[in-house]
Amino acid sequence: MHAQMKKYKYSTRIFTLILMTSALLACSDQIKTQAAQRLKETNETVTDVNVKGGKPVVYQVFTRLFGNTNTTNKPWGTIKENGVGKFSDITDTALKEIKELGVSHIWYTGVPHHDVITDYTKFGISQDDPDVVKGRAGSPYAVKDYYSVDPDLADNPANRLAEFEALIMRTHANDMRVIIDIVPNHVARNYHSLAKPDERADFGENDETSVEYARDNNFYYVVGQDFKVPKTTGHYQPLGGEFHDLADGKFFESPAKWTGNGSRKAQPDENDWY
Repeated sequence: MHAQMKKYKYSTRIFTLILMTSALLACSDQIKTQAAQRLKETNETVTDVNVKGGKPVVYQVFTRLFGNTNTTNKPWGTIKENGVGKFSDITDTALKEIKELGVSHIWYTGVPHHDVITDYTKFGISQDDPDVVKGRAGSPYAVKDYYSVDPDLADNPANRLAEFEALIMRTHANDMRVIIDIVPNHVARNYHSLAKPDERADFGENDETSVEYARDNNFYYVVGQDFKVPKTTGHYQPLGGEFHDLADGKFFESPAKWTGNGSRKAQPDENDWY
């Protein structure tokens, strides 16, 4: 355990820098100024070594579970049936009690906007296809937009980034630093950023898709073949077999991309990270 903690000492500053950079890109100038000032104050007031022995103590929070008091646990249950934790559930009271454990850094897991089955079309967010989303809540590592955060975690999905920024501020106010993990090559098949800077292209937007590999491409391709939804053997069905307009065994992607765990097939196996 002590050896593992040593690794965080050198990585937390990098994670914090990544966090603040990604969080600020999509903010208004006013929010950017406020956040930058708060970050400056935090760097002056939050000590790098504020635990006995000079070793950071990291407390991991799987954000969508932390504040969820619903005990239904229905297989394939909806967000209304099973509930979901929110950024706002991580209150000053909760943070104070975590701090009292001797914690110096909180690692909020599952924050970036990833594919989910909840319908957020009224907020301008496209629906995600159950045929290529595992589970209803989705995998936190099938990221749909690196410049935004999971709408499931917000009380008001339209205000989701500001709600996460408020959580960062609460954490800093309780004398702890923030870590989130961003895995740059783990994206949803339908990656599309709503919050990216205008000069940035989406992943794959400018790829040369007539070749399997090109230096400047974002993806590897199965040239000349369209993607096919994996065949299911019965132990797994999208949404447990529940009817959904998009759960039709089809997902358009041409040409097919290699699948995340290295599968080079246009139709990956149901156990692949497709």
